Amino acid sequence: MALYVEKYGGTSVGSVERINAVADQIVRTKAAGHGLVVVVSAMSGETNRLLELAGEFAGQTATRELDVLLSTGEQVTIALLSMALIKRGCKARSYTGSQVHILTDNIHGKARILEIDDARVRNDLAENRVVVVAGFQGVDVDGNITTLGRGGSDTTAVALAAALQADECRIYTDVDGVYTSDPRIVPAAQRLEQITVEEMLEMASLGAKVLQIRAVEFAGKYHVPLRVLSSFEEGTGTLISFEERNMEEALISGIAFNRDEAKVTLVGVPDQPGVAFRVLGPIADAQINVDMIIQNVAEDGTTDLTFTVHRNEYEPAMKLLEQAKMELGAREITGDDNIAKISVVGVGMRSHSGVASTMFKTLAEEGINIQMISTSEIKISVVVDDRYLELAVRALHKAFGLDSEVAPAGTD
Repeated sequence: MALYVEKYGGTSVGSVERINAVADQIVRTKAAGHGLVVVVSAMSGETNRLLELAGEFAGQTATRELDVLLSTGEQVTIALLSMALIKRGCKARSYTGSQVHILTDNIHGKARILEIDDARVRNDLAENRVVVVAGFQGVDVDGNITTLGRGGSDTTAVALAAALQADECRIYTDVDGVYTSDPRIVPAAQRLEQITVEEMLEMASLGAKVLQIRAVEFAGKYHVPLRVLSSFEEGTGTLISFEERNMEEALISGIAFNRDEAKVTLVGVPDQPGVAFRVLGPIADAQINVDMIIQNVAEDGTTDLTFTVHRNEYEPAMKLLEQAKMELGAREITGDDNIAKISVVGVGMRSHSGVASTMFKTLAEEGINIQMISTSEIKISVVVDDRYLELAVRALHKAFGLDSEVAPAGTD
């Protein structure tokens, strides 16, 4: 029989009733003869409650102690779920991240997994137990508790699946799969039966919130088959695999978007070698991630350098540009934190032309101005004014035939 690693998010285990429902589901899977490792998050709202408590004392500055505090949320869940399973006559054992020995680096709050000692888990599986592991946490070489950042339970599950060479890693959440776009913005969005890891990585990095991007990266690196399913209803979900779909079928897999963007521009910089580094070097040193970059050279020997950052890092980036402006003798700095990035994603783009023209034509017909453009082999991204986001996403979703089974028009 198969070995599955199943992850249940906060809403899936958000109450006693939900934990009992998850326990019933696990018992059914176990009765079919499958091996099971279950990774759980803290109960819905618990992490925020703990953060509020921390704010009454040291806030979020005492990072080591904050990790000690936040890790307790998952510890509650693993114990309760294990109790529910034992009550049903199902052998189960719970482990914290440190007990499994999920070894991480020592970057508190956003630690990265280095290795996993799977000996205990394998022994329990051999004794027909369900192993219940706390997601989101690990331990560094000095024995300090660490956490993996928001959504880190996804990464825990994928890492365990890789270490155990599981047949599939199943991510149970409050949605029934990956959609062609956010159904809250596009009511006609459809659930995808299958999507490639490459496409999912792009979707996650571009704003899709179904999976943590690091979990998708892990799955790609270690070839872990992923499936996103709903813990509230039956269904096959969406398989995230390494097999590319028939290129003659879907041209575009989905329309992703991200509202957490801001752009800054340094105007009138002398067009000299090393200018881009002198501007972006201090930005990188400040741990500010830069996304899209455009450089325009003018006839007067100057250049304009525009790039996007996360909206939360807009103000720090603008302050750093003030220093660059003085050092380089630039004319001015402009910025805009009311922008959105919209992307069309699909491996089918590799073998089709006309995707960009369809995208640009669609936006033009809606009177939407494109401020920046970025492309890769399987995606085209544009920056537009934030107020046009929903209109643009719905228009593109329809233009590429994602609203229905009708083939997209306007491409060749």
